Amino acid sequence: MSRIPDFKEPDDVRARLEETGYLVDDGLAMACFLALRLHRPLFCEGDAGVGKTALATALAEALGAPLIRLQCHEGIDASQALYDWDFPRQLLHLRAAEAAGAVDADRLEGELYDRRFLIARPLLRALETCPSVLLIDEIDRADDEFEAFLLELLSEYSVTVPELGTVRARVPPVVVLTSNRTREVHDALKRRCLYHWFEHPGFDRELAIVRRRLPGVSARLAEQVTALVQTLRSADLLKPPGVAETIDWAEALDALGASEVDTQRALATLGSVLKYREDAERARDLLAARRDP
Repeated sequence: MSRIPDFKEPDDVRARLEETGYLVDDGLAMACFLALRLHRPLFCEGDAGVGKTALATALAEALGAPLIRLQCHEGIDASQALYDWDFPRQLLHLRAAEAAGAVDADRLEGELYDRRFLIARPLLRALETCPSVLLIDEIDRADDEFEAFLLELLSEYSVTVPELGTVRARVPPVVVLTSNRTREVHDALKRRCLYHWFEHPGFDRELAIVRRRLPGVSARLAEQVTALVQTLRSADLLKPPGVAETIDWAEALDALGASEVDTQRALATLGSVLKYREDAERARDLLAARRDP
């Protein structure tokens, strides 16, 4: 059975994550270390595009474990997240048994609810996969009932399938929950988790992230794009750009052959970094006042 590496201190986690290209600060390194050591879920909250989902991907790579993702949405329920029965296969099996003359109803019913007909959704797969990293993405989009179900599952890392019995994780998965704070998640779920708020990074750290993710982009272009995004975040936008948008913008300008930012290309590629018309109009005013180098 594979095991999660036994990190001795937060700096060990930081080093392993940085090997994957994901840069962390002291607070996040500590949160990840404690989540691994204490087998506690890590609740990551913050604006979209600040690296919450990317953290789960980096953890999976750093730990050498598969990433199992549950994308939450309005109306999600336990059958979509946990397991379901493969009705078409059950029906085929039933018809085949009838054609063969099987008449033992109890035996046939037992066969219909055999493990081979069970479709494991992300939560069940995470319990059965050791080790694994379970990403529960955008939990704020789910409803109260699903939160309550999730709280129970994360308390015991087990679930009961009535027809098969209890499935319990041999080693709890590493769980990362993310929220863009479109609504407040209940305190009961947060109390079960370690909590980390994702701030937009400062200039130096954001530039380091861009350079790490886009090593082929010129240093001048990376520096100018990062500085522009930092300026845009202070411009009272409807949706301030995250680090993901900074990377997208630098990548778009690089694809156009730019080695530094010029106003014409920056205006032409605003769709890479801003997603609202009002924000784009405000950015155009800022860029129009900018002098090209």
